Amino acid sequence: MSGPAMRDQHPLTLLLIGSGGREHALAWKLAQSPLCRRLLIAPGNPGTAAHGTNLALDVTDHAAVIAACRREGVDVVVVGPEAPLVAGLVDALAEAGIRAFGPNAAAAQLEGSKAFTKELCREFAIPTAGFARFRDVAPALAYLRAGRIPVVVKADGLAAGKGVVVAETLEQAEAAVENMLGGGMGAAGAEVVIEECMVGEEASLFALCDGTRAVLLGTAQDHKRVHDGDKGPNTGGMGAYSPAPVLTPELEAEVMERIIRPTLDGMRARGTPFSGILYAGLMLTEEGPMLIEYNTRFGDPECEVLMPRLASDLVPLLLAAAAGDLSGVVPEWRDEVALTVIMAAPGYPGTVAKGSEIRGLAEAEAAGALVFQAGTKRDGDRLVADGGRVLAVTALGRDVREAQGRAYAALDRIDWPEGFCRRDIGWRAVARET
Repeated sequence: MSGPAMRDQHPLTLLLIGSGGREHALAWKLAQSPLCRRLLIAPGNPGTAAHGTNLALDVTDHAAVIAACRREGVDVVVVGPEAPLVAGLVDALAEAGIRAFGPNAAAAQLEGSKAFTKELCREFAIPTAGFARFRDVAPALAYLRAGRIPVVVKADGLAAGKGVVVAETLEQAEAAVENMLGGGMGAAGAEVVIEECMVGEEASLFALCDGTRAVLLGTAQDHKRVHDGDKGPNTGGMGAYSPAPVLTPELEAEVMERIIRPTLDGMRARGTPFSGILYAGLMLTEEGPMLIEYNTRFGDPECEVLMPRLASDLVPLLLAAAAGDLSGVVPEWRDEVALTVIMAAPGYPGTVAKGSEIRGLAEAEAAGALVFQAGTKRDGDRLVADGGRVLAVTALGRDVREAQGRAYAALDRIDWPEGFCRRDIGWRAVARET
C-alpha cells in the first residue's frame, strides 16, 4: 500500500475507545499489526486485556481522554462506539492535535439523527423510503391515520438499537409515537421519523471513507430478533455472517454508486465531509437497493465477522482514511465465510440478570473459534456476565454451513447455563447454499 498512511513506518501507540464485542474484535486485529507498538483500550473489557492494556477512563470526559493521550504518548485514537463520535470526541482530539479515526460530530449526524440522513437522501436523490418528521404527537397521529399501514416509526436520536418500531397495525404505530414523543426514550425520541415500510431482504455494506473516496470494506447480514425464526423483539443483533451472499458484486457496485458515493459528495458539498466507516443498512427491494439507515462505525456483531475475514493489516487502512488519502487502497480478504453467534444474559433485550459465572472459553477457542467478549467483567478469578449481549462466538468455514457448524460446536463447549443464544444464525444463507 502506498500513500500517506505508509509514511508511518515506525510503530505506533494506539488508543482504542470502547468496551464491547466490537472493540474486542478490533483490539484482536489491531494488535496483530507490525505498526502497533502498544495498544491501549479505554475502558476495555476482560477480553481486550489479552491484546493490550485497559485504561480505566471515562470516555465521555474529553479532557481526560486528551490528558491520557498525552501521558501515554498516543499517536492515533480509534473510536469504536457511536456515542463518543456523536458527542464530538474526534473534534476535541483534533483541536488538541491528536490524530483520530472516525467522523467528527457534524459528519456523525448520519447516525446521530435519522432526520438528518433522510433529508440528505432527499436532497441528493439517494434511494430510501418516503418519510415525514414530527416533534409533536397530534400531527404525527393525524399523519398515521391518513396514511398506509404498516409503517416504521423511528426515534431520531441514538437509542442503542431499540429506537425502531415496525408497526403492523395503526394501534402499534400510535403507541410507538406516543411513547417516543412522550419521553419514553428521553432525548433520542424528541423527534420521530415515520417511514414507508420497505419490503425485501436486509443486508449491510461497509465503506472506508476519507472524505472524498470510499473503498468497499465488506458486507454482512445480521439477525436482529431475539428468538429463532426471527421471532420476538428487536435487539442489537443476535448473530451475523460475512460476506452477505445476497449482495452480489453487481449489487455492491450499485450500492457504492447510487448510495455511498452521493452520500460522500453530499456531505462534502454541505461542508461536513465524512471520514471513517460508513455502515449502510440496506433493504434489497424489487426496485433495487434502498438505504434503511446509516451507522458511522463498525457494526456490532458485524465487526466480529469482518475482522477475522480481513487479510490486510487494519492499521494502514485506518491511517489512510484518517489522512484523507485512500487512493490505491485495496483491502484483501480471506476466502472463508465468518459466522458469529451471540450469547446473551437472561432477560435480554429487557432487564438482564448480571453476575452469573462463565467458564469454558478456552475450550471453545480450542475448538477453533474466536470468542469475543462484550458484556463481561472479572470478579476475582471468576469471569461473570455484566451486560445483555455477553459473548460473540465466531468461526470461519468454506461456506456458511461449515462456519455455522463450527461456531455452534465451539459455543456448546462454553459452560454458562444461564446464557442463551439463537440456534439458527445464518439460516437464510444456509438455505441458499442447499
